[in-house]
Amino acid sequence: MPQQNLYFIAIIPPIDITNEVTAFRTDFKDNYNSKAALKNMPHITLKAPFKIDAAHHTEVLEWFASLPVLKEPFAIQLHNFGAFPNPNNPVVFVHPVITPQLKALQSRIINSFETLYPNIPLHYHERHFAPHMTIAYHDLAFDEFNKAWKEVYCDKEYNAQFEVAGFYLLQHNGAEWKVAAEHRID
Repeated sequence: MPQQNLYFIAIIPPIDITNEVTAFRTDFKDNYNSKAALKNMPHITLKAPFKIDAAHHTEVLEWFASLPVLKEPFAIQLHNFGAFPNPNNPVVFVHPVITPQLKALQSRIINSFETLYPNIPLHYHERHFAPHMTIAYHDLAFDEFNKAWKEVYCDKEYNAQFEVAGFYLLQHNGAEWKVAAEHRID
């Protein structure tokens, strides 16, 4: 089997918001025994992880650079917290407000991906977009989730806004995600 590269596409917030979100993640590590989210940079996923043969890396970069996306930057408002209370895999996240621009960007990326790579199945949430910026998942036990959610994050307020002037193709190098390319919106 040929070697495969692992990619995903995301919006990465500016450093001030990255630091604020990382502080929430650190709270989960310190108080709720969940540190998995600290392994990845804060982001909003636009296209879930996908594998492509390493020989097609240049093709992926060319596709990413030519994506038919928005022509003007837009704002993302982060408003409070949300959760996916699945007992087997609970998730707590910062909640981005869905705007027509965010939805259009994600939809165009998914449609273009599906056209170029029709044999790579899409995830359910790629067709039913629910943007989120994860602060706890994978190693978050359900009892710790309930404690964190009910005692703190359900009613905790958080508001921030940033301009999206680009988004990123990230590639996993075997140890961590690294930016492989940036697509500017302007």
